[in-house]
Amino acid sequence: MSIILDGLENMVLEENIDNEKSKQEDDFVDPWNVVSKSAAGVDYDKLTQRFGSSKIDTELIARIEKITGKPAHHLLRRGIFFSHRDFHNVLTCYEQNKPFFLYTGRGPSSEALHLGHLIPFIFTKWLQETFDVPLIIQLTDDEKFLWKDISVDDVCHLAFENAKDIIALGFDVEKTFIFSDFNFIGQCHDFYKNIVKVQRNVTFNQVKGIFGFGDSDCIGKISFPAIQAAPSFSTSFPFIFNGRKDINCLIPCAIDQDPYFRMTRDVAPKLGYLKPSLIHSVFIPALQGAQTKMSASDPNSSIFLTDTPNQIKNKINKYAFSGGGATVEEHREKGGNCDVDISFQYLRFFLEDDERLETIREEYSSGKLLTGFLKKELIGILQRVVAEHQKRRQAVTDDTVREFMRVRKLKFNY
Repeated sequence: MSIILDGLENMVLEENIDNEKSKQEDDFVDPWNVVSKSAAGVDYDKLTQRFGSSKIDTELIARIEKITGKPAHHLLRRGIFFSHRDFHNVLTCYEQNKPFFLYTGRGPSSEALHLGHLIPFIFTKWLQETFDVPLIIQLTDDEKFLWKDISVDDVCHLAFENAKDIIALGFDVEKTFIFSDFNFIGQCHDFYKNIVKVQRNVTFNQVKGIFGFGDSDCIGKISFPAIQAAPSFSTSFPFIFNGRKDINCLIPCAIDQDPYFRMTRDVAPKLGYLKPSLIHSVFIPALQGAQTKMSASDPNSSIFLTDTPNQIKNKINKYAFSGGGATVEEHREKGGNCDVDISFQYLRFFLEDDERLETIREEYSSGKLLTGFLKKELIGILQRVVAEHQKRRQAVTDDTVREFMRVRKLKFNY
């Protein structure tokens, strides 16, 4: 017997199959949990295949470099941003001098961001500067209130503080709009209209199939995905895009957020809107190993942007999982495993020099370099990254945040 389903119904069927498969496979990935039984972490090739996205290949990277005249970011060259949906569409827009905008976000679950939170924003900043496009950043304080035991006042405070960390990366206030859901939804009727339009086009059964919600989940969780979907549409921000609905959106995010936008992409044509494009990053692993991602709920799994140089040193030395041999002799003989060594994996994210990284990889794999060298190298880099960020963040005042969050026209002509 064959069943023919359209759009979201078909996607829900696939999602339910995905959910059953994920229980049997080593990797489990959803918007709230990432778990792998492999020491090397999530198998991103399998995940890409299961989610139905496209791998970023050398041909796509070459096209980016050709049309921008700039080298690809190291996070792109190294496969840290590894998957996409219709990224070619925004590149074609750029070639044809048609506008597009960037949209990404942050769920404020802790007062300080950790290094894993920085990765999408670092790459987003590069995208904004390279393509010279406006950026929308959503702070989903309402989501964290629904999922965590936290008060509205406290989560709003976290959102405001997280905005300071984001701004400290150097985003241009004239080209960037940051908003928190609690503060913005009541200000912009068009944004709320799009939320309701999405809600009307997704059934309860469909959202359960996509996100795995149970009968005991509060109704706020069930309706939330529409709130994360709405910023994908330019009509949600009439004060920026003058009410136009034909402006493409590119969403840089970690791949665990993809279910939200699979739903969004299915709903968009029903509303007369363009499907958003996406570009996905891998997860930065926890210090203890790649089986889980760095988490704000476990301070020993993460390097926070508030950590002191000594805290960074102690965390790396004490917790960073080693891919080296059990003894010096064994390591010299067999070499280290860069695929599971957390210090090397972090160097892939934060050491920008390709030649230096390759030399370290070769010498560690051959046994010439010991784990202690990798940790020392990483400690120095992360201490510098965090210290520089802390210095920039000190210059971000409450008034600075309010200006980024002020409803206003950005410096673009549409």
